[in-house]
Amino acid sequence: MTLAYLVIFASFLLFALSVVLALAWALRNGQMKNFERGATAIFDPDEPIGAVTDSFPSAPTQVERSEGPLHE
Repeated sequence: MTLAYLVIFASFLLFALSVVLALAWALRNGQMKNFERGATAIFDPDEPIGAVTDSFPSAPTQVERSEGPLHE
């Protein structure tokens, strides 16, 4: 029983260490510098920010535009 607790604790510790190392790598390589650019990178002239270009077949096609930091 004690061995099971030790294995669980070691796995949590290993997971926490890998999270810290991944965050350190991301900070060192500039992955955290510009969140706004990353958040809008999926949009292009065919699908601009805030425009609904697709919908579920039974859903209404007119959707109110929500206000937020990405909708200017």
